[in-house]
Amino acid sequence: MESEHSGHRRHGWTFLTNHARVLIAIARDPGIRLRDIAVDCGLTERTVQAIVTDLQADGYLNKTRDGRRNRYVVAPGARFRHPAEAGHEIAGLLAYLAGPLSTPAPATAPATPTTPSAEVANDTPGHGEPRTTA
Repeated sequence: MESEHSGHRRHGWTFLTNHARVLIAIARDPGIRLRDIAVDCGLTERTVQAIVTDLQADGYLNKTRDGRRNRYVVAPGARFRHPAEAGHEIAGLLAYLAGPLSTPAPATAPATPTTPSAEVANDTPGHGEPRTTA
C-alpha cells in the first residue's frame, strides 16, 4: 500500500496559489501590465484579470489610472484569509518574495547614487565577515 509520503507522487503542485503569484508580481512592479503578469505566472490574461478582480474585491489591491495604464497598490495591513494564518499580514510574505513593498517616491526626490556594498563570503569561518584577498 502506498502512503502519502512514498510510492507514486503527484507532480505539478506548488506552494503558492495563482492569487499569491499575481500579488507578488504586482508587489514587484505596481505598473505591470496584466499580459506581462500572465506570461510571468504561466496563466492566461483572462485568468489574471479574474484574480486581480478577486484581490480588489477582497481589499488586497487598489487600482488607479496612470495615463493609459493601471497602477496597483497592495493594501497596507491586508491579512491572510485562511484561519491558520489569519493573524498575519501578507506584507511579510510579499517582502520576503518580492522585496519590501515600495511606496511611490515623491516626484521631486533627486536620484541618489548607490554605493556598492562590501562583498561578503558566507562560506568563510566567520560567516558574514568581509572577504579579504591575500
